[in-house]
Formats: sequence, C-alpha cells, structure tokens
Amino acid sequence: MSLTPVITEHWDDPELFTIAGYQRYGGYRALASALRQEPDALIGQVKDSGLRGRGGAGFPTGLKWSFVPQNDGKPHYLVVNADESEPGACKDIPIMIANPHALIEGAIITCYAIRAKHAFIYIRGEVPEALRRVANAVREAREAGFIGENVLGSGFDVDIVVHSGAGAYICGEETALLDSLEGYRGQPRLKPPFPAVAGLYASPTVINNVETICNVPYIIDRGVDWFRQFGTEKSPGFKVFAVSGHVNRPGIYEAPLGITMRELLDYAGGVRDGGEVKFWLPGGSSVPMLTGEHLDIPMTYEDMAAAGTMLGTGTPMIFDTTVSVVKAVTRWLEFYKHESCGKCTPCREGTYWITGVLEKFEHGHGTEAEVDTLVGLCGQIMGRSFCALGDAAATPYPAALKYFRDEFLAATTTSADEQFDPVASYVFAGAVAR
Repeated sequence: MSLTPVITEHWDDPELFTIAGYQRYGGYRALASALRQEPDALIGQVKDSGLRGRGGAGFPTGLKWSFVPQNDGKPHYLVVNADESEPGACKDIPIMIANPHALIEGAIITCYAIRAKHAFIYIRGEVPEALRRVANAVREAREAGFIGENVLGSGFDVDIVVHSGAGAYICGEETALLDSLEGYRGQPRLKPPFPAVAGLYASPTVINNVETICNVPYIIDRGVDWFRQFGTEKSPGFKVFAVSGHVNRPGIYEAPLGITMRELLDYAGGVRDGGEVKFWLPGGSSVPMLTGEHLDIPMTYEDMAAAGTMLGTGTPMIFDTTVSVVKAVTRWLEFYKHESCGKCTPCREGTYWITGVLEKFEHGHGTEAEVDTLVGLCGQIMGRSFCALGDAAATPYPAALKYFRDEFLAATTTSADEQFDPVASYVFAGAVAR
C-alpha cells in the first residue's frame, strides 16, 4: 500500500510553518469555504467523512461535535489536546512544528461548526519549539484577519489561546486537561456530565486531538468522497504513523488506514541489522503488545481491536530480539507509577505494587506464584480506576504474559540483564554488545 502524504505532503518546504508557505499550497481556502456554509452543514460533512479521533480512542469526530447543545445560552469552547506525553508517541509534536497553520485553520473551522468563539490549544510544556511555532502561527493568522472579529467579513468572531502545560502525563486525559486550563491541579473529573455538556468553565466543550483537527481543512476543501477513498469503510481516511524503535529509518509515515505493520516496517527500512521483530506496540505503551505473527493485520481501529489490542495514537514501537520483555514492561510501569495523579486508590496503590513486583523479576528475584499475583493486581486496576489512564497502566503486563510467560518464569532465577545484554538493545548507532 502506497503512502498518502496529505498533512505531511509539503514538509520538505522549509517555509511551510509560515502563513505564506501554508497559503502557497491552498492554506485557509477551506476556511473561506466553511464560512459560506451553515455550521450544521459542516458537522454533517465531518460526520459523513467518517473521521475518527486520532488521539487514541477513535471516537467519531462529527458525532462528538453534534453532542454540543445549541441555543443553550452558554459560551462554547474548543480545546485542542496537544499534551502528547504517551511513551512512544511522537506525531502531534512534529505536525505542530512543521505544519502549525493546518492546526490553526482546522481549529477556526471547528469553532465555527460548534458555534464557539474561543479555542484553547494545550501543548506539552517540554517542547518549546512546538509552542513557539503554534503561537507564531496564531499571531500570523490574527494579523491576516483569520482570527479576531468578523473573520473574512462573515460576522464570525473567534480567538485562540495557546497554553503551555507543566509536564503532567495525566493532563492528556481530557477532563484533567480542563482542570489544568482552569488553573487547578490536573486530575480527572467524574463523568457524566461529559465535556460536551459541561466542560471548560462548566460550558459545552469539544476536545479533539491535534491530528484530528488537522484533518478538518482537507475534508472541507477536498470533500467527503475524496477523504473516504482512503482507508476502510469503518476506518476511513489516512493516518500519521510515527514508527520508532529498532528500525533502520524511524520517522513519520502518513498512510491510509488499513496499511499493515509489515508494509510500514518496509518503509522504515526493516528491523536494524537484519534482525527480527520480537514484539511491537501499535500505539504507544498503553496498548497491548503484539508479536511478529501479527505484522499482517491491517492497522485499523476494528482490526486492532479484533487482535486484542488498540490502534491508539498510531505510533508503532518496534522491539527486536535483543530486548527483555520483563525490563520493558517494568520501565513502562515505573512511568505510570510516577505519573499517577493519585486521585484514585486502584491506580495510586496498584501501580506501586505492580512496579515493586516487576522490579523483583527484573533482578531475578521473582517467584512463580507472583507471576499470577501480578495478573490479579492488574485486575484490581482495570475497570476500577477513575480514568482510562489507570486502565492503561494495567494493560502491559497481561499482554506480555500472554506471549512471553516463559521469560517471566525465567526471571525467577535469572535477572533481565543476564538474559539480555542491555547494551545490545540500545538504539543509538555504535553500540557494541559486551
């Protein structure tokens, strides 16, 4: 299957991040078209396109927009979740750096569609270059008359605020993000009410991922039929895949949904040093792992679910046979333990205990009984935590045990570093095994 560069099509242009560079390729043409239509018509187009959220959950975007109540007398808000901090996920940050005006144009169109006058772009604070690029794009758009009062003479007013997060993983959860925007500690809210009814400042709010919003101008400009020619019936369109790990050419590959991991792996130059895939994750560390036997499964929301995992953010991480599964899972759980907001007991205490047992296995001190004890610990978190990030922490171990139980049993007597040379697993060039 061929690559389909759309959002990434002109990334080779060093001036694409400027408004002049963006307009050279039809930028803001979709906005002019959108403002000539009724807001409900735009929502209908996005619904018909079948665009699904590119942030992980894959919820239908147009349907989410339609949940916003109309004529309720309250202000409406758009919040763009750009707090990309999932281990292994790196596709929104490159988009914001290379093509920020696609995000800005998409945000303006979305605001018009949901009848919002204010948009907030919440960006991970550790990436100042993305912050600078997006803030500059907002300034350029405002100077060009695309942001502000009476946009393009349509009578529509809109403003966009760029907000820098403080580095908390939990703020990637949509309601924790809202609390953070309001100046509170970032912790998830009880749902219902859902943000579409009571979100930012207790008003109707749409929360979308960066890549999701960047799709909107292209759908409005080129049409629903054009968008649906890519992908599958249930997962239409294209996806920005960020391939990382033990591959020869890690990077960004934009392709139709339905491409296989084997095809993406070919584009990425195959496994380094002619090695083999031991395991891989389709979308960040929070989705269950797969093995080399699953490379030919289409990368769609429904096919990944059928395989017992999730497409997630669409950021595949590839691990070759030099990697200890025990050590990899331990590192992920250490991350989730550190980043737990502490609001709910299952996640706060569960990640602590899971990590403690996994560290025993990493050093070769685990017991056979603890192999199954960990399954029970994960079960105490799954479905019981306050938000989905707790469930994410309970995902890696059961998936790893499904395919690599023998490796955990071996870790009852032999440490991970004795079984797998840690130097050999390093991804940087020039690493030499001991």
